[in-house]
Amino acid sequence: METIRVREGEGFDLEAVEWYLRDHIEGLPEGELEVRQFPSGASNLTYLLEVGDWEGVLRRPPFGPVPPKAHDMGRESRVLVKLHEAYPLAPKPYFFCEDESVIGAPFYVMERRRGVVVDDEFPVGVEPTRELCQGISRAVADTLAELHAVDPDEAGLGDLGRPEGFLERQLEGWISRYEKARTDEIGEVGPLTDWLVKDVPESPEPTIIHNDYKLNNLVLNPEDLTEVRAVLDWEMATVGDPLFDLAVSLSYWTQPTDPEELKDVMPTVTSTPGFMTRAEFVGRYAEKSGRDLSEMHWYIVFGYFKLAVILQQIYARWKKGQTRDERFASFDWRVRTLILHANSLAEEGSL
Repeated sequence: METIRVREGEGFDLEAVEWYLRDHIEGLPEGELEVRQFPSGASNLTYLLEVGDWEGVLRRPPFGPVPPKAHDMGRESRVLVKLHEAYPLAPKPYFFCEDESVIGAPFYVMERRRGVVVDDEFPVGVEPTRELCQGISRAVADTLAELHAVDPDEAGLGDLGRPEGFLERQLEGWISRYEKARTDEIGEVGPLTDWLVKDVPESPEPTIIHNDYKLNNLVLNPEDLTEVRAVLDWEMATVGDPLFDLAVSLSYWTQPTDPEELKDVMPTVTSTPGFMTRAEFVGRYAEKSGRDLSEMHWYIVFGYFKLAVILQQIYARWKKGQTRDERFASFDWRVRTLILHANSLAEEGSL
């Protein structure tokens, strides 16, 4: 995975972190701590730590005020401690630090999984053949189905969430978050949320869900991009409706026939000819999971709405000056595009 120099205003006290590492990781080699930053992601901040030939990854919340219960590094690391044993694609955490005097916020450090993250373009030298694109598509769908096959109780995570009333709480929560982060008026929000509220489907048996599962949260084998080496970013993992998890993934999964403005919202290689369409992805997941997906239309409309709210929260933080990352300056039109698309999808009744 590519790294960059630590962005201005997002650094921390290297000496304090090195001291903490040496106190909590046995056998750390001699040498000074070197830090680089992973540039992707618009929420929590992630850094590569290197001491000699040792590598680790540090995760911390974003700078500035954050919503209550959001960006909970302690919860994320505790989930990974148990989940790693049942689902080895989840990286192993080394420790969690709640002492904010070290870097100014709680953080945790986990193992580094080497590989590549495919986002809006393929690695240099890779030819995106139909065979490769289909293979990556199958890997993404199958890896999600495999997560949903993990028994929450056997993994020690049965108490992670509250499955009863999951969809109703999610819908109420995301509508509320949008209202709190509202900046510009978008007339289609009202009809869209009314449509979602009036016909909430009944959830299937609950499973462990990632809650932000997408291609650029997977670490792939650079020698074989159809092999997944790790699934990252478990901040929002819980026990809930697996079809909601699938819908969240599909909201990021653009296809060649999508309008250009939708493909520009969250650019990804899945719009390359050869990748599965969303309908084909749903079919593959259904085959692997054995679940009834007849209600997926409602779920995917909700998935687009949820993504719009996430981007709206980020844009609101940027507009208030709580983050200086210029990537977020254009998120207002992205939010509008997603809302319009979700509203249109609700009316049309197709994936």
